[in-house]
Amino acid sequence: MREEETERDLMEEALLLLDESHKYWVNGELEDALEMLDQAYALLIDANGNPDITRQKDDLRLMISKRILAIYNSLPSVAKGKRGEIPIVTNADVEKEIRQFQTVERDFFITSYQRSMIYRPVILRELKKAGLPEELSWLPLVESGFKISALSTARALGLWQFIPSTGYKYGLNRDDWVDERMDVEKSTRAAIDYFKDLHAMFGDWLTVLAGYNCGEGRVMRTIASQHINYLDRFWDLYQRLPYETARYVPRFIATLLMVRDPQKYGMDLGSGAPKTEILSYEVAEINRCMRLQDIAQKLETSEETLYILNAELRYRMTPDRPYKLKVPIEKAEPLLKMVAEIPQADKPRASFQEVRGVLIKHKVRPGETLASIAEKYKTSVEAIRSANHLSKKRLVAGQRLNVPIRSAKRSDSAEKETHSGKDIRHQVQKGDTLASLSRRYRISVAEIRKINHLENDTLRIGQTLRLAKENEVETQGKEWKKGNTPEKKGKVKPGTKPASGNASESTAPKQYTVKKGDGLNRIARENNIPLDKLLRLNRMGKNENIHPGQVIRVQ
Repeated sequence: MREEETERDLMEEALLLLDESHKYWVNGELEDALEMLDQAYALLIDANGNPDITRQKDDLRLMISKRILAIYNSLPSVAKGKRGEIPIVTNADVEKEIRQFQTVERDFFITSYQRSMIYRPVILRELKKAGLPEELSWLPLVESGFKISALSTARALGLWQFIPSTGYKYGLNRDDWVDERMDVEKSTRAAIDYFKDLHAMFGDWLTVLAGYNCGEGRVMRTIASQHINYLDRFWDLYQRLPYETARYVPRFIATLLMVRDPQKYGMDLGSGAPKTEILSYEVAEINRCMRLQDIAQKLETSEETLYILNAELRYRMTPDRPYKLKVPIEKAEPLLKMVAEIPQADKPRASFQEVRGVLIKHKVRPGETLASIAEKYKTSVEAIRSANHLSKKRLVAGQRLNVPIRSAKRSDSAEKETHSGKDIRHQVQKGDTLASLSRRYRISVAEIRKINHLENDTLRIGQTLRLAKENEVETQGKEWKKGNTPEKKGKVKPGTKPASGNASESTAPKQYTVKKGDGLNRIARENNIPLDKLLRLNRMGKNENIHPGQVIRVQ
């Protein structure tokens, strides 16, 4: 027993030395890092007779050896030959993923490739700085389809699909205004740091990718469960990994093969330079809440470019604190000169504290069904299914569910802001004319021209128009109605009320069930109802989150 305790003490000491070595390595003190590792290895040279302890010591020796190799590989030098590349292996699993991209996922692959032209130049620049394989620049195609705001069911966000905890670990901050997981440069540097840590553990790029997908702990446990330390390459262990991870690496290799020779695989990926240049930009430090759309309009620059450069901004508006805004070259100085002329934006109507209250926890009681729970919380069965990824199986007593609701607190604040006299703005959409906007917002064409300094009736898609303030619209609406609505013939019958803009109490309200991909603007447009009226009917804010299955009033 004493011998066993001594051996365990030695292993604890070796782990402490391993930890100290990592600290030296991070600080760039490589010689000290190597010395710590040598001492740790020396403690584990002698093998004890206990088989369990012997295997644990073997695992530690393997880990220390890999760390030593990783430090030597990180010394300033240029790696040449196959050792610096990701090994490309063609097998049945890879060919299966190629066929998937050629058929059912063909459109996904092509559109993802085309989006990659915007982001890959930045990713390649960072990979070259770090000395990592350039092939890793294609990993976002597998992770997110190169969508900057891609969000998974596990709350992984951005090109590199960081979950919140891993994002925090690698320096990606989140608050009420920003989420740096959507920032191209910051998230790429975080991914690179994660790759380096994983490579220090495994020393094999394909195993690194497996660890990136399912976590280094899961891969370590899978390696240890084989009881043979040298069977630690990806292809030795991938069938023991989760199905998603077992597909992940072959899918990545299939991507590399297809982008290198698309014609060989019957793919027309298009050609040309990226539509949006984001490698070069300037920074303008501002301290004012403004919409990126208004800034782009004032600077006469592309809204899309401004959105991509500042993708970390959750609401596409600058925060109410000092913020370093990225703008195209030669636009920083003009912005600072005209910043006072750009309209001040309001804090998003779906206030930050309220967003957290969208889901509440419910513990299922005996006899409860999805229908009874939905009725209790005034929501729908489909909304609960969607929030919990439920199949049609029965509920189990004690099961905990996320139930999507709108709190009274949020409703009150949204109602208050709708009638607070703020500017009403409208983003021009396909088919809009001054006449149609005049009818929708009950304001004359001449007044719209006057407020927005329009020289003619031509509108462009995406243009933002100011349509007076809420109280002004009410006054102008009454005048507009007098001048534009013909008087109806006949008299109102005794005992009845004149018809108003709202449905009568005896008429059931018209409802709409939210579908995947719906937005408030789209719902308002399809149901021929002004957006501001839709918001008032449902006591919502303009930027409020909606979810599939939610039932909202449209009349």
